[in-house]
Order: sequence, then C-alpha cells, then structure tokens
Amino acid sequence: MKIHEYQAKAILRRFGVAVPKGEVCFTPKEAAEAASSLGPPPYVVKAQIHAGGRGKGGGVKLARSLSEVEARAQEIIGMTLVTPQTGPEGRKVRRLLVEEGLEIAREVYLGVVIDRALGMPVLMASAEGGVEIEDVARRFPEKILRAPIPPGFGFRPFQARKIAYGLGLGAATEKTVKIMLALTRAFEETDASLAEVNPLVVTRGEEVLALDSKMSFDDNALYRHPEIRELRDQEEEEPQELEASRHGLSYIKLHGDVGCMVNGAGLAMATMDMIQLAGGTPANFLDVGGGAGTGQVSNAFRILLSDPGVKAVLINIFGGIMRCDVVAEGVVTAASHTGVQTPVVVRLEGTNAEEGRRILMNSGLNFTVADGMLDAARKVVALARRGA
Repeated sequence: MKIHEYQAKAILRRFGVAVPKGEVCFTPKEAAEAASSLGPPPYVVKAQIHAGGRGKGGGVKLARSLSEVEARAQEIIGMTLVTPQTGPEGRKVRRLLVEEGLEIAREVYLGVVIDRALGMPVLMASAEGGVEIEDVARRFPEKILRAPIPPGFGFRPFQARKIAYGLGLGAATEKTVKIMLALTRAFEETDASLAEVNPLVVTRGEEVLALDSKMSFDDNALYRHPEIRELRDQEEEEPQELEASRHGLSYIKLHGDVGCMVNGAGLAMATMDMIQLAGGTPANFLDVGGGAGTGQVSNAFRILLSDPGVKAVLINIFGGIMRCDVVAEGVVTAASHTGVQTPVVVRLEGTNAEEGRRILMNSGLNFTVADGMLDAARKVVALARRGA
C-alpha cells in the first residue's frame, strides 16, 4: 500500500526525522491560509499523487507570496499530472502540500528497501540526491553506498557513520546519522516495503531535513497497523486493482493488450513470459488462487475485461486443487452476463479438463481452446493484434 508524501512525513516525524513545516490542502484558499501560518516566503506548492517525478510534470512550484501560492494551487489542483511513473494517462491531483521554502546547501539520497538477493532490508545512500535513484544506479553504480540490515540485529550506529562519512557531509554528519537510524527504525516498526527520502537536504544553517519522502507498506502486515491502513487513498489506486482486492484476488495492472487469468503465481509469471515470447505484451497479472469457486472466477473475468486496453484474453488453468469445469462455468457465466465480444483463448489441464473444454465449446461464446501453453500464447497474441 502506498501513501502520500505528507502522510509519509508525518510518520517519519514521529520517529525523529526532521521535515519542513507544511500543511495538506484541498483548495487554493486553504493553500494560501496554510502558507500564511508557515512564516515568511518563499513557499513550495506540491501536488500529492502516488507517483514520483512530479516536478518534471509541473506538479511542484515555488511561490514568493501568498497570492502566488493561491495562483499556483489553482493551477495544480484538478490537473492531470503526467510523470515518468504515472504512464501516459497521468493522475488527477486532488490535494496539495504547502511547505516552507528552504535555503539548500546539499542534497543527498537515503532509502531503505528489501534486497531480495540478500533476503533482508538494505539502507542505500548517494551523494546524488534530488534525482531518480534508478538513473544513478544505471549510470554511476559506484556512487550508491549500501549497508545491510540483518533481522534481529538491525542497523547500527557505526554503519550510519560510515555512510555519512562516505557522503562527505562534514558538520552535518551526526545529524544525518540520527536521521538514518530513525529512518531504519520507521521502516522496521511500520512493516514498510520502502522508506525513501529524496532528497535529504542540508540547509545553509546546517539543518538536516527530509525535503521529500515516499513510503509503501506490506499489505499482509496492515492488520498490525490500523492507523496506517486508514491512510489508504482509494482514488489513487487502479480501479481494477481496487475491485480485485475486494474479492481477494491478486491483480496488478500492466500496459499491454493481452489479459491473463491464471491460477498460481508461478504459472502466472510463466504465462506472461510465454506471451512475451510469442511477441505480445501482458495487460495484467491476475492470480485467482488454487481454490477459487465459480463466483470468484466470474469476478476475476469481469475485472479483467473492464480494462479497455485488453484486446484478447488468455485463461491458463492447471487443475490441481481447482477443477477445470468450475473455471469453465465461471468464465461462461461472466461472459454471458457481460456480453463480451473480446476473443478468449483457454488452456485447461488437470482435474476435469475435458469436462471444462466441453463446457466452453458448447457455450456458444467466442472461445478458442488451445493445446498447450505455447499454442495458447501464439493464438492469443494473434487475436490481440487482429483486435487492435
């Protein structure tokens, strides 16, 4: 689960990370009132969406007076902000963060992420702050400093000092050490999957503050953090992903045109690979699970087809726990109710596979039955191209 910048900063402040004074606003008038309480100008008006690169899209603006704050807020609220992370469709801006302006002397990057290869969290830092860390990693990998955070042992002060010295922060070193320790503690105690400060700034007065922040959390741990779960902004989530979560389905929207419905995460990944191998691009990841019934399959199929980018659908089911005839009945039910015109390729193997194929063939609907995964992938890619 992702949250907004202002929410992430509130959490980090609770753990001892210094952040600029600021206030969330929903109207231009509120923005001007918020700025008046922050002290003298300048001010920064920042769009709040669940995506980075906001400044590049015009979502972060400097204001040198209260009237300018209101004017900038008027420009940003309601705009569709397109950034490298939103995709071409962009995100509508519904709220702002108005903050005090700072005199910045240095910018660095700090972030805590899960390193899947090491099997533990890792703190990353770079003197190249304020830019996308992916670009730094690709172009200057030697500029990224790393420190593992072993479970049960945690991030130690000597590790923080070593990284701070490596960043060359001089007199700001000890304050940065405290922020690193607070950031890692926030990551661990909130069950976060990402805690990022980009940039962490050193001001001309040698204050050290998190100028921008991003946090996301492990959905499976949210039952331990009801206060964080309350921060969820459903308007920022993909409609299909939100609907899928209500039905207990694992769904992730992608940017292709071949819809996928599969049982089992491993088979879903393999199916997506086969679509790519056949020259197509998957439109989603959708795992209906091993024990889904007719209603669950019907919901999954309906959600998958609600994506206007889907030109053809591949249903790939291995019937172990799940029976293929149950899947077929669910698909036929959903297709009948929605009046779907999108071509559907089905590959069924395992328990009651023959019965499932018979149900599909006798449904009178637009189904193509495939023989094997490669055959299914080739057929669905050809149909998607024809539909496009």
